[in-house]
Amino acid sequence: MALDTESPLARLATRRGANGLPFLAAHEVAAGERLRADFTRGGLSPSVTQRWDDTPRTRGRAGPADLSDAVLDCRRRVELAMRAVGPELSGVLLDVCCFLKGTERVEAERQWPARSAKIVLKTGLAALARHYGLIHEAGGHGRGVRAWTGG
Repeated sequence: MALDTESPLARLATRRGANGLPFLAAHEVAAGERLRADFTRGGLSPSVTQRWDDTPRTRGRAGPADLSDAVLDCRRRVELAMRAVGPELSGVLLDVCCFLKGTERVEAERQWPARSAKIVLKTGLAALARHYGLIHEAGGHGRGVRAWTGG
């Protein structure tokens, strides 16, 4: 999938840290782009234009029955991904990856300190990549602790 050069994620993907390595790992960028693709294909972007199709709406607003299975699948994947990363990280992922807000704007809207959105975004992208199966826990090889139990 080609990276949209206008997206904040693409700009962060090209930045390098003091160590010379990219700020975002390839799997983090891939996870963000996958979320954006599902969000877009799921028709979750707000509409700012008038509908120009010639199909009259006799039942009022369109409902789930009017959506294709592919659109519903995309919406479900977005929902599952947001649930997997949790409410602490999902908002930043949606803002930057899907609504294409820059990290400075996110910080201003949330009244966060400068450069904090980049760190929260990186953490969210890592969790998202793990959800998508793009990375595994260190030394995991698919094994390890599955759940903590008391007693």
